[in-house]
Amino acid sequence: MNERTFLKHCTRRQLLQVAASTTFSSLMLSGCGWTLANERPTVTAQGNSNLLYIYTWAGYTDQDLLERFTKETGIKAVADVFDSNEAMLARFQAGGGGAYSIIYPSDYMVEKMVSLNLLRELDFSRITGIERVFPKFLDLEYDPKNLHSVPLSWGTTGLIYNKKKLLVPPTDWNYLWEHQKQLSNRMTLLNDLREVMGATLRMLGYSYNSNNPQEIQQAYEKLMELKPSLASFSSESWRSQILSGDLLVAMCYSDGANEVMQENPDLEYILPQSGSSLWMDNLVIPKTAPNLEGAYAWINFMLQPDVAAQICQRLSFATPNQEAFNILPSEVQDNQSLFPPSPAISHCESIAPVEEVSEVYDYYWTKLTSS
Repeated sequence: MNERTFLKHCTRRQLLQVAASTTFSSLMLSGCGWTLANERPTVTAQGNSNLLYIYTWAGYTDQDLLERFTKETGIKAVADVFDSNEAMLARFQAGGGGAYSIIYPSDYMVEKMVSLNLLRELDFSRITGIERVFPKFLDLEYDPKNLHSVPLSWGTTGLIYNKKKLLVPPTDWNYLWEHQKQLSNRMTLLNDLREVMGATLRMLGYSYNSNNPQEIQQAYEKLMELKPSLASFSSESWRSQILSGDLLVAMCYSDGANEVMQENPDLEYILPQSGSSLWMDNLVIPKTAPNLEGAYAWINFMLQPDVAAQICQRLSFATPNQEAFNILPSEVQDNQSLFPPSPAISHCESIAPVEEVSEVYDYYWTKLTSS
């Protein structure tokens, strides 16, 4: 795999499978402006006002963005990556997050980190541009009044399919069960416990975040009916398989779908009618942040409309910034894989913590994926 291919597929949700090779990873990641977090030395609380460490998802920044920030502020930004919300949290809880003044947790993780007293309450007198965010993305359940977080990007989970090969297009999750014979060994689900269980729960009329063990069991049993016809549980390999024609339909994230659709115009992405997940990634400041000035400078930088618009176009994430949306090219604004119509969005839920039944989810997911 060459560097261009590697960087293209280091997406927000992809696990960094190559991380086991420190030399390879260092060379590849440093080329796009970020490094592996396990290479970052601990920074003292005093910090350095001219240096800002950022802890983010793979693929959320690049060297051009970092250099522009330095040019505008005089602060050098260094971005390290994490491969999951849980890995990021574990690092902070183990005391390894003291270097970072900005981190990028998803919606449910913001709520969890607030409950653990890890995040600083934001001083909005130091933030310019929060009024540019669409009202529908503010004051959400995971962080009422946005006391601790600023929305950065959002997306959905749905189905990508080949419209030339499926004459009856999917409109909802139940399509996979109704057309199971036709789709046998030519469909995949994400390798993501909460997404797969959540989608099935939603199809059954329940919440994506059900806390009811009986409902979770029903979802598991429904998935066991489908499992013999699945090619795999895949969060990444579906890309090459659907492009080659080996797959007819795959469960995926909207950013991945948008990238793949650019390579084959016969591919289409749909947001299931019964509902799906709407995920939001955010900017937050940990209580241990050594560079508060730099943290607020980064937030203000990322709220600039042209910066947010460029990120949307380059990385295939929908922007919650209304002024950024207004300056996007019409073909991007009209891209329903990035910006689904309101009726579909109204049936979506953000993934929320389910601590009281997490072991139930884990139990059924293990049975599903190992049996």
